Amino acid sequence: MNVLDVLHQLRARPGQLLIREWNWKSAAFSSTLRAAIFFGVNFTAGWRAATGAMAAEFLYRALTAGFYGAVTQAFRRAEPAWAAGFVVMLLLPMTSHSLELAVHLLRSTPKIVSSFIASVCFTAVSTLFNLYAMRRGALVVGSGTASAVADLKRMPVLICGFIASGPAAVYRWARGSNISL
Repeated sequence: MNVLDVLHQLRARPGQLLIREWNWKSAAFSSTLRAAIFFGVNFTAGWRAATGAMAAEFLYRALTAGFYGAVTQAFRRAEPAWAAGFVVMLLLPMTSHSLELAVHLLRSTPKIVSSFIASVCFTAVSTLFNLYAMRRGALVVGSGTASAVADLKRMPVLICGFIASGPAAVYRWARGSNISL
């Protein structure tokens, strides 16, 4: 299946792919991690401001991250892998951060610029990591998938593999291009 096939399926059957396959693992992990980021960034504005920013981010991500996880999961078998990564890196952040910015502007999050930058940076890494993990059967939901506990046990190996995948890809590209290393 290629990237265009996945985009077509998302358009043709959004209820099937986004609601029935809503990714609760993404919702749980993303809302928890991002709430901590917003708390930490806003702590210098006072604990009430930090707690408010944390609560707003947690609620926003708890509601929406399952949809973003479902989109990422839909692309996990798309080929070529680099194209799937490119599409999720464009599609998800544009949507999620537009809504996130609106939520925090409406609630007047004090450190909005720093919070937003931290969140965008986290998205850049986490979206690619989620796609990497999902292509290896972790962090996916549905019948026949592993539990969240089993996924968490695999995290050290997945994180190491994800970190090594960048340099390995550069090495393979350089060897194929006959560049001396």
